[in-house]
Amino acid sequence: MLKKISRLTFLLSLLLAACHPPQETTLPNGLRVIVKEDHRSPVVVSQIWYKVGSQDEPEGITGISHALEHMMFKGTAQHGPNEFSRIIAENGGRENAFTSYDYTSYFQQLEKSRLPIAFELEADRMRNLTLAENEFRKEIRVVMEERRLRTDDQPEALVAEKFMATAYRVHPYRHPVIGWMSDLKAMSIQEVRDWYHRWYTPSNAILVVAGDVKPKEVFALAEKYFGPIPARAVKRPPEPVEPRQTGERRVRVSVPAEVPYLLMGYHTPALTSVDHGDVAEWEPYALSILGGVLDGGQAARFERELVREKKIASSISVDYTAISRSPNMFLIDATPVKGRKLVELEQAILAQIERIQREPVTAEELRRVKAQVVANNVYSQDSVFYQAMRIGQMASVGLDWRMLADDVKKLNAVTAEQVQAVARKYLVKTNLTVAELDPLPMAKGQRRLPPAPGGSNVR
Repeated sequence: MLKKISRLTFLLSLLLAACHPPQETTLPNGLRVIVKEDHRSPVVVSQIWYKVGSQDEPEGITGISHALEHMMFKGTAQHGPNEFSRIIAENGGRENAFTSYDYTSYFQQLEKSRLPIAFELEADRMRNLTLAENEFRKEIRVVMEERRLRTDDQPEALVAEKFMATAYRVHPYRHPVIGWMSDLKAMSIQEVRDWYHRWYTPSNAILVVAGDVKPKEVFALAEKYFGPIPARAVKRPPEPVEPRQTGERRVRVSVPAEVPYLLMGYHTPALTSVDHGDVAEWEPYALSILGGVLDGGQAARFERELVREKKIASSISVDYTAISRSPNMFLIDATPVKGRKLVELEQAILAQIERIQREPVTAEELRRVKAQVVANNVYSQDSVFYQAMRIGQMASVGLDWRMLADDVKKLNAVTAEQVQAVARKYLVKTNLTVAELDPLPMAKGQRRLPPAPGGSNVR
């Protein structure tokens, strides 16, 4: 009993310590500034989010958002190549960046008194990037090598790339974030310059700061460093609408690999889909709970029944996010146990889905998943970086970050009938895409390369 009380007290103390509501202002040039106070340690996280990602890229220049992300570290008139990173490191900080389908983000984590340094550097490269031809030629080779390591030499990544190109026929989500190799080879520095001048402007950016700071002080600093950057409107073309899928799609990838691999996915709505067409507000939350029922730890159905009991899968997971600019996918990826076939694994997964469609999930399963959601939400508040990350993601895809305050409430409100309803509505054969890895023999002495270390090409 004492352990339960102390654990509850600890969770509540974490939540109360981070309960300062974020505050927001918009500078005259259009830059949104959002500040989340958290005074538990003398640390500050600064993130600048540009509302441009791979889904904004036309045919022929795929990967240009990610290429520009690399070039953002290659110098301005005031700071030479890689000097940005050197200055942050000398001040005891860390920094990085990432590109996704929906946005590009740059971040620094520093001792709180060093925040002006991050602002000065970030404001400088928002408008004064050099984009030298010689630096671009070197960096685009780095990007191409990154593509080889992360995709071309990784069988599962190749399957994922072919899957997206099959599942989407019109929407740019069908293109890889890192770009097609043919586009990277043909890319010019002038195209990168045009992309930079088109999208990197205060009115298309969101500055998120979290940590041991006061909002009014941060707003004043933002005005000092970012305020002088001229306002410039961004013309965003209409977003392509993916036609409704009306039949099962399949793709098979045959490359040298050690084990087979299965990737299945269904088109599903995100929070940005609500009020468009026939998507109810509760559906993205019900899909999140459905993901937890199937894949939410050792007690979840996939792990318990397909991995431990039936020994069909050696690994299996679900990936669904409700935060994206466009409707996305409910993904299931799995590797069969040695000696079991992909068709057996697929049938076992479909049987689990059909079972949920026939029978509502149990009250105990709902309690378990919701308890996990609440715990994860509370523990996430212990990370200053993650607090800023959630706000930035929401704002970048066009959602009101204030919705985060109702996350737990809305997930807790999901019923078993609603979980069953989204499974019946979206996880159907006509909405299914399946990609299979059919392993070819590996060359003598050839061993599978380990996955490339984490970096900037993320979903």
